[in-house]
Amino acid sequence: MKSNITRRWHTLPATICSKCRSVFKSSLWTQKTFRSIMALACVGAVFYLAGNILIDKGLLLPKWITWESGTYYANPVPYQIILNHKAVNIFYDNAPIWTSPDDIKVQQVLSCDIDRDAEEELVLLCWKKGRFGSYKPFWVEEDEACWSQHIFVYEYDDGKVTPKWMSSYLGQNVARMDAIESLNANNGYHASQNILMLNSEQPLLQVGRLFLTDTDGLITRWVWDSWGFKKEDTDVSFAVFGDNLIHEAIYRYGLYHGESFDFLFENVRELINGCDISVINQETPLTDNPSLYSDYPRFGTPVSVGAALADAGFDVVTCATNHALDQGAHGVQTTKEFFDSHNILCLGIQAKCGSSHTLKDTPAFHQEDRRPYEIIEKNGIRFALFNYTYGTNGIRIPEENPYMVHLLDDEDEIRDDIQKARNEADFIIVFAHWGTENSQQTDPFQQKWAQIFLDSKVDVVIGTHPHTLQPYEMLTDDSCHEMLVFYSIGNFVSAQPEKACVKGGVASFTVSLTSTGYKVTEYALQPLIIVREDDGMYTVKPKSQ
Repeated sequence: MKSNITRRWHTLPATICSKCRSVFKSSLWTQKTFRSIMALACVGAVFYLAGNILIDKGLLLPKWITWESGTYYANPVPYQIILNHKAVNIFYDNAPIWTSPDDIKVQQVLSCDIDRDAEEELVLLCWKKGRFGSYKPFWVEEDEACWSQHIFVYEYDDGKVTPKWMSSYLGQNVARMDAIESLNANNGYHASQNILMLNSEQPLLQVGRLFLTDTDGLITRWVWDSWGFKKEDTDVSFAVFGDNLIHEAIYRYGLYHGESFDFLFENVRELINGCDISVINQETPLTDNPSLYSDYPRFGTPVSVGAALADAGFDVVTCATNHALDQGAHGVQTTKEFFDSHNILCLGIQAKCGSSHTLKDTPAFHQEDRRPYEIIEKNGIRFALFNYTYGTNGIRIPEENPYMVHLLDDEDEIRDDIQKARNEADFIIVFAHWGTENSQQTDPFQQKWAQIFLDSKVDVVIGTHPHTLQPYEMLTDDSCHEMLVFYSIGNFVSAQPEKACVKGGVASFTVSLTSTGYKVTEYALQPLIIVREDDGMYTVKPKSQ
């Protein structure tokens, strides 16, 4: 027993030393880990402090910003504006009177009459810490520390510069700010006296609107509204429907059921009214004489069809078709006068001679009476609308009225017309009645004229007449001008039995303001289908239904 105790006693120091060594090693590892953590913490603190300093000084602002610089002159001329190193200095009679606040970085400056009070204001596109201007909402206790983009407006006041309006965070990344009168679709910004002139003493006029270009090239338009800027809509959406081809089976049903044709548009009213401008091709001429109601080959359509079209909410009708002269000059006159009286823009036919006289009162048209296009304006965008047909089924246009129906024939004249329209409008649309009937492919005539329109810088072409759907595409010329063309959008309604003829479509597209002018930014074809109900009624439905 004694020897066992002795052995255990002798082995104890070794065990203790082993544990001590283990604890010592663990302590060294802990110290190293602690020192590493402290070192990382110190490095992190340095980076944090450095980052805060950089952020505080505005040195980490987005790289897409273009910081402008230059010398500008306000009206009256004694005000000189110098933008340099993200700061603005203003001189009055060569004496310094104002410097932009230290806590803002100025990206761009304008001097113009932005509120239309006949006196210029100083407009700054700038960056500051926080999302609010001079005042923040009562429920916000402290503004954010990050930098955001703003617009500040100041007034010139007898040698002084005083704050007028400070915006909150703009909510978009603005690459450029312009105060301009108008845009040109070919050249982008249209030069005018209303643009602030760099290094110039030219006085400026009223503008009233700001155009803000974002980093994607899209533009929003803002108008001064008593206290601050209000965003205006700069997009225009179109919905274009195909051939409204009224066969006897269709008009007989409507005449029998109270002479109402509302059923034709019942299922597509949302499409008609869900856009800014809705268009339909009225294939057949209207007549108010029941004895002239007729089917193929010479159509005569009850005016009550036109009434239903008007009630549905259409804005524009295209009437240059191969059936336009089916009822002679009287049919053209009746059709034109009906739509004019219902405030629907009627394209492609002329029944009057630039005055209140009817055709029978005017023996001949003159060159100045020719109206190859119409101008329509929506959301500040001016559209020139053309409508042509390839022919009139062999029916000659009266020599004394050569512009009764607009024909797709004289290439030089049409090119000249488009050029003239481009000087008056921002965007050109051509509605072309062309192609081969019942064909789902384009023909050489369509291809030839599509190229002519592209060369002439037309923006959108929409085709009808084949009664079937054909391809659509975006074409681009050597100068990068884009033209959207729907070669045929088929029938809206007809009693044609062919399977391909019961499928039509709505050509929809949106025109938007971009940094290179007005462009098509969205486009699609919404399929429609013509359905003959059991009771003989023809209806049109979106294909999804």
